[in-house]
Amino acid sequence: MRIVFDCRYTRFDRHDGISRYTAGLVTELGKLHPVTMLINDHRQLDLLPDLPWQLVSAPTSIREPFIALQINQLKPDVVFSPMQTMGSWGRKYRLLLTVHDLIYYRNRTPPRDLPGLLRLIWRLYHLSWWPQRMLLNRADGVVTVSETTRDLIRDNRLTRRPVTVIHNAADTRSTPPAGRAAAETGRLVYMGSFMPYKNVDTLVRAAAELPGHELHLMSQVSDQERERLTALAPQATLVFHNGVTDEEYLRVLGSATALVTASLDEGFGIPLVEAMSLGIPVVVSDIPIFREIGGDAALYFDPASTDALALAVRRLGAGEWAARSTASVIEAERFTWRDSARRLLELLTGTDTADDSGTRTETATGPGIDAEQPVQPV
Repeated sequence: MRIVFDCRYTRFDRHDGISRYTAGLVTELGKLHPVTMLINDHRQLDLLPDLPWQLVSAPTSIREPFIALQINQLKPDVVFSPMQTMGSWGRKYRLLLTVHDLIYYRNRTPPRDLPGLLRLIWRLYHLSWWPQRMLLNRADGVVTVSETTRDLIRDNRLTRRPVTVIHNAADTRSTPPAGRAAAETGRLVYMGSFMPYKNVDTLVRAAAELPGHELHLMSQVSDQERERLTALAPQATLVFHNGVTDEEYLRVLGSATALVTASLDEGFGIPLVEAMSLGIPVVVSDIPIFREIGGDAALYFDPASTDALALAVRRLGAGEWAARSTASVIEAERFTWRDSARRLLELLTGTDTADDSGTRTETATGPGIDAEQPVQPV
């Protein structure tokens, strides 16, 4: 069984959500079965595991509709892409595509880092359901990262293909301190973008109602947005990190009172799993996906209410904080890259993989692909 994994959405410096999903899954999948990675820039290898790779054209290239003509030369049995936009015309292999969320059908402002033409195409694409349906129905199967998104795909009848949930997870590099009874600091941590649907304004206004607390905004932020948020609630203590390394992020997060987010829509929520795995409680907007991830461990609030957010944070006194911390670690254990990779391998090969009990199971095997020389674009 020859498996090819599309890693072309991997970033160069630090991961975003899809980049982390790619790296987390392919790293663990490569431990279970031979796999070849597709890249479009050698710099992507810095954030990817040491696996065979093939250089092909970028997903933003005009060649993308015909990317299969390059991939066919590898003679794969199955190709997995962590996005739904991979070209499929002329393919000679099974193809599985991924839908992370349906956010941009309700919030059509495209990611700001896309080129102007792609931003226009992005907007047009999300004006109607039919382009998504066409792409998904050209695949053999569809993957999504949560039960919440799976249900939305079903409710909107986006595809006739089978839909499988392969959960997101988190890359925590430390373990929660044992027996910690209370938060070490009054820090509130937000990790995410400043897109309008992220509703960061509610976090800032709530911080102004919480003396003794600092709101740490970890992601890169423009000068204009920083000035706007600072003026929104001058009495709030805001700390703009403007992008951090993984190590710095875990250091700040590991001593926080809580991770907070007031997002109005998400496909998953990797920051929640990151925080909970460290024993840091999460205070999050009451939306279905956060209920799915946070379970009984999280504190939920109406994202339209600044007062509700401030009240939820105040609930985290010593006893409550310790209870939420313990429950958070338990909830986070449901989401691991290892388990997700096993589920993906079952989907790709149609076989079972070994479980932690040591029960004997069958796993498809096959020769690796010697693919370390670039394919010449067709």
